[in-house]
Amino acid sequence: MTAQEIESRVVSAIPGAQVKAVDLKGGDHFEIEVVSERFRGCSMVQQHRMIYDALGDAMRVEIHALAIQTLTPEQRGVE
Repeated sequence: MTAQEIESRVVSAIPGAQVKAVDLKGGDHFEIEVVSERFRGCSMVQQHRMIYDALGDAMRVEIHALAIQTLTPEQRGVE
């Protein structure tokens, strides 16, 4: 799994999202920031669930650790 593959999966699941993934430790530890309008009105748990759902089986098989930051465009300052 690469950071680019993670970004691609999340953008496919959340169209229009701005996604930045960083490989922290050789392909199984990542951090990700996702900015999306779809997070508006959702709890942090719901937002993170969207990310986990987008990554599917990779979360059980290929990704050992994932630090997630989810934001709406207003929270990120992106208009």
